[in-house]
Amino acid sequence: MIRRLKYNEIDFKKYTDCLEKSEQKKYSASKSFLDVTTDKQWDVLVHNDYNAVMPVPFILKKGIKIVHNPLICQQLGVFSEKDDKKLNEKFLYFLQKNYLIRAYHFNETNSFDSKLKTKKNFLLYPNEYAKVFAKYSPKRKRKLRLDDEVTENSELKEIQYKEAETFIKNNVIGLDKEHDTDTLLKTLETFHASKHLKFLAFYYHHEITNMIAIYSDYDTIALLGTFNDKKYIKMAGASTLIDHVIKENIENFIFDFEGGNLPSIEEFFRGFRPELKHYAVIENSKKTLIRDFARFLMRGKLS
Repeated sequence: MIRRLKYNEIDFKKYTDCLEKSEQKKYSASKSFLDVTTDKQWDVLVHNDYNAVMPVPFILKKGIKIVHNPLICQQLGVFSEKDDKKLNEKFLYFLQKNYLIRAYHFNETNSFDSKLKTKKNFLLYPNEYAKVFAKYSPKRKRKLRLDDEVTENSELKEIQYKEAETFIKNNVIGLDKEHDTDTLLKTLETFHASKHLKFLAFYYHHEITNMIAIYSDYDTIALLGTFNDKKYIKMAGASTLIDHVIKENIENFIFDFEGGNLPSIEEFFRGFRPELKHYAVIENSKKTLIRDFARFLMRGKLS
């Protein structure tokens, strides 16, 4: 049996135990990650006594819950000891029957009989760095061979939030609204304070030209953000930063590139020769939401 639990009804010990023992384990489903990215606005669907769980983040519009994956939370979905297609279908049915859904992302391990839209992610799995590097594309290897002048006048340095904030504000792209940038900065600041997130910057002549935000938890290092000064986009600072993190961590951790549906980003990530992983998503238009809202009202489903 699947039941819906509001935040204050969740047994977080049982939830965390289920997540950590699951085949699909993802840092983005942890309580600490979801509390920050959703501001504690998430429910959990629970099967029996927490033998499977499904976190459900939402936003409130005029008091109505609308399911929406939060910013920089790429994958959620069903978490269980062994991925079970039939069980996943039950969770999917319960979600669609009981919630208004704008956007919900499952994880790459979840399988379904239903035909769902998919998105792309890229992962590097633990291995010796030399073997990982050997698989890089010839173009990526060339990019990582910096000119002598650049090598002599550049350095990699971990920086604190305030310095990162200034660079992000000046160079962020891909966010539609000023509110989204503020939300991103608040989230990154909180993660940095919790010691889960680091900012690594590429300096050229004592000026930051590129920066990445790296989140660490469970067995994963995740690339939560790449920020570049357009004037230096061809200097390969971003590639150098990512390669450095891979070199330092890949023997013990998965490296998660966190996405790649835009052609330019996908091409960039593919240069590191990661494994392509598809994950199922539900994405509904505003028109579909309005239709579903009317249907839910007629059935008395909205609370």
